[in-house]
Amino acid sequence: MSSRSSDWWYDEAAGPLVRPYALVSGRTRPTWGRLNLATQVRSIRTSTDPSSLSVEHQEIIRLCRTPLSVAEVAAYLHAPLVVAKVLLSDLIQRGDVITSDPSRLATGPDLNLLQKVLDGVRAI
Repeated sequence: MSSRSSDWWYDEAAGPLVRPYALVSGRTRPTWGRLNLATQVRSIRTSTDPSSLSVEHQEIIRLCRTPLSVAEVAAYLHAPLVVAKVLLSDLIQRGDVITSDPSRLATGPDLNLLQKVLDGVRAI
């Protein structure tokens, strides 16, 4: 661990010492709907105050200016899927992001792309 007192939360070998579930106050279930790996999420312009949001929530809004899947959001945040789902659920309830269900599309999903996403999530 670094000898500087300002770096007490970071260990060079282990990385950040804040547990992912601390980001969501220990919550393990989203409070809104069903979010699966392929659910597309996109941020929308709102008049809600972003200063009341956590850094992670603000990062999701920034990332989702272009649509991303729930799995991609988790990968970009370097967080477990359930943590990403809880954070996304918070933003959905506030009206900061919207979702679309790709399973309602006329064509099936690209299985090669889904396999690559799954491999990427497993590599985290």
